[in-house]
Amino acid sequence: MRTKKIFVLLTLAASLAACAGTDNEIEMDRSLREIYETAYEEFNDKNYETAAAEFLKAESQYPSSPWAADALVMAAYSHYMDKDFAGAILVVDRFMRFHPGHKDVPYMLYLRGMCYYRQVSDVRREPGMSAYALQQFQQLVDRFPKSEYAKNAENKIIILKNYIAGKVMYSARSDMAKENWPSAISRLQSVIETAQETAMTPEALYRLTECYTAIGLPEQAYGYSEMLRLNFPDNSWTKKLEKKPADFDSGKDK
Repeated sequence: MRTKKIFVLLTLAASLAACAGTDNEIEMDRSLREIYETAYEEFNDKNYETAAAEFLKAESQYPSSPWAADALVMAAYSHYMDKDFAGAILVVDRFMRFHPGHKDVPYMLYLRGMCYYRQVSDVRREPGMSAYALQQFQQLVDRFPKSEYAKNAENKIIILKNYIAGKVMYSARSDMAKENWPSAISRLQSVIETAQETAMTPEALYRLTECYTAIGLPEQAYGYSEMLRLNFPDNSWTKKLEKKPADFDSGKDK
């Protein structure tokens, strides 16, 4: 994770001191400068939970400060570094609500996506977090294609689409093992329709050939086998198809 948002403390402290001199001195238990100093000290000592609390205190006690948005950025990042992804997401949501036009919106979208991305589990489990992460990264790419985070988000999108397609393929294979052909066919066709660019497409075409062969629909089986041969001539699934009996995709090999 980029640490670009970590400011040079001494420079920040000097700026805050200058601001305080023109604002009639806000009477609080601690000044904004003191809270920030504590927050950065805790962050640099890797006490991320305490740092997050301090940054949030800076934002809540001085919401009209020019540093309020930056305090939220650092609070979210501190939660992320503490692996408190739920806490980071809540802070990002607050940032988006109060600072929708801020220059750091692309970063916060990326951070929220990473919070979900870090929680993606085994391919055999429900891929809820992967769908949320994909949504955030796609939003970032669509809204801010020239952002410094866009390229990284695009790479994550490819990984996530392959992951989600892999989950569908896992379920389709399970359906095929149970000879639940309608369900298997539906899942496999969804891969072809929504995840054509993933590595799962050749296998999905091969499995569709198997499914339609099994239920005795040779024309459909032949159609998918031809799609596999034409679009992926050198793929391992195409080579596997060629090793099948000549009548495999004509409905005679069941």
